[in-house]
Amino acid sequence: MNPASPVHSSLKESASTLPTSSPQTLAQKIIAKAAGVPSVRVGEVFNCAVDLAMFHDSSGPRRLEPMLKELGAKIWDPQKVVLVMDHYVPERDEDSKNILRITREVAKSWQLPHVIDSQGICHVVLPERGHLRPGMFCVGGDSHSPTGGAFGCYMFGIGATEMLGVVVTGEIWIQVPRTLEMNWTGRLGPGVMAKDMMLHMISQMGLNGGQYQAMEFTGETVQNLSMRERMTLSNLSAEMGAQAGLVAADHVTLDYLRQAGVKEEDLEGFEFWASDEHADKERQCFNASELAPQVAAPHSPANTKPVGAYTDVAIDIAYIGACTGAKLDDLRAAAQVLRGQRIHAGTRLMVAPASAKDQRIAQEEGVMQTLIDAGAHILPNSCGACAGYGGTFEDNMTVISSTARNFKARMGPASVQVYLGSPYTVAASAIRGKITDVREMLS
Repeated sequence: MNPASPVHSSLKESASTLPTSSPQTLAQKIIAKAAGVPSVRVGEVFNCAVDLAMFHDSSGPRRLEPMLKELGAKIWDPQKVVLVMDHYVPERDEDSKNILRITREVAKSWQLPHVIDSQGICHVVLPERGHLRPGMFCVGGDSHSPTGGAFGCYMFGIGATEMLGVVVTGEIWIQVPRTLEMNWTGRLGPGVMAKDMMLHMISQMGLNGGQYQAMEFTGETVQNLSMRERMTLSNLSAEMGAQAGLVAADHVTLDYLRQAGVKEEDLEGFEFWASDEHADKERQCFNASELAPQVAAPHSPANTKPVGAYTDVAIDIAYIGACTGAKLDDLRAAAQVLRGQRIHAGTRLMVAPASAKDQRIAQEEGVMQTLIDAGAHILPNSCGACAGYGGTFEDNMTVISSTARNFKARMGPASVQVYLGSPYTVAASAIRGKITDVREMLS
């Protein structure tokens, strides 16, 4: 069965049958479609039909299967479920072996047609396989599920109990959120990426700055970003408490989805899935041209300043990994800095590519060999240290990481000091053995 074909109505059909009586945001349009109504207002509560539910080896079968048994219930539509094994792979101990055994056995008993085993992190492999497209209403059993919003979907993370309700009924209730528009103008300078944009926004607005809102990223800066960079924006909207992080679909989105195997007829009418001109949104404005590389100090992504504030911090480990910081564009950025260089004698560089596909492309381009030649140790395509599974860091180590979070004890003992930066910054820091402004090297 084609893994890029979950059952859902076409975009063209959805758009043509849902006229709106007042200007609607992208979030409102998707919720209205899922609720089966022409339009919605902020604050209203609806029961919505779910187009796709994603869960992984940590949040999925081992938690859901006992509850389904107790209820005597079954999955409402296996075609609309995607299971990813990314947290406990590869098996490092008896616990991980047992969890993966349960996951694989349950996947067979449930007859799930869309299972992605040990091929990368859920938020990256899901769109790689063509499971996401504009206008879909989706849920995920992981806090960084808003990544799907980069494709013009409304996608958000839920817990195991909420997921139980979804997989039994195919529905979930939602209160229509306000939309917070994050508008970026200008062009990013050398050595500055979407990760820097997000760390800056988090520093300005705080961890709860977008709480329970739908965040929509707009402006010429966003339009000029690649699909993988847009995914970083949507992914990190979770760090501001947003329920969803949206980017309206355009030619960049469609080109990516076509390459992922999405059929042309399933992309018709994509223009509908954008905020109307006069839709009610609160806007925050940012200038990309003025943005320097950003670094978040321990123990919060909100504890961010321009990189110059931390250039005296020596590091033990440089870590490029996670759905936030190890996609193909991230690997390319690191290789641009590391080409012809060697990492500092007192520093370890660890690279965990976010997906096997991105790693294969990077290998073909010579990117992976550049990283290896510089002294990088290549890790499996999994969540790894970011989720606290395998390969976490030792007591009193100082780490510069491309991951999403640096909360105390998340990536090792409480004594570990984790700084966050872009892959550019991580690679530059690996060379010098201390946090470094990559622009000094690129110039």
